[in-house]
Amino acid sequence: MTFPKFKTLEKLNESSMDNYLEYFKKDKFAAHCGIELTECQPGFAKAEVRIMPHHLNGAGVLHGGLLFTLADFAFAAAVNSYGTVTLSVAAQITYFDKSTEGLIIAEAREVSRSNKLIHCDIEIKHASGDLLASFKGTAYRTSQKINF
Repeated sequence: MTFPKFKTLEKLNESSMDNYLEYFKKDKFAAHCGIELTECQPGFAKAEVRIMPHHLNGAGVLHGGLLFTLADFAFAAAVNSYGTVTLSVAAQITYFDKSTEGLIIAEAREVSRSNKLIHCDIEIKHASGDLLASFKGTAYRTSQKINF
């Protein structure tokens, strides 16, 4: 799956990126899972996690809940990158492959945005490039500004 490129996206300046990174450090669950936000700009975000033994399920492979959490975190960063509180209203994940070790990366890209809804596609890949899962999310844009 490839994502469309948006010519209108502008990279956040360094101080804005620092603000967003700090804002998303407040996500205690993502931090507990070892997830880190590595990139964020309007309509796009990238997050990663290194697989640890406690991330494995009873079958000895990466727990699907961690893949969902990683994708959901990247999704949240992408949709909140416009500076307003934006909350998920729907999400769906499809799993394609398993993993047991290494770095897992989620890239969230906006596919459409209105004044109230944002739709994103998120690819979750192993650092080797293998596609592990695909996540689709819809979020509702509130009128509340994010305070940094």
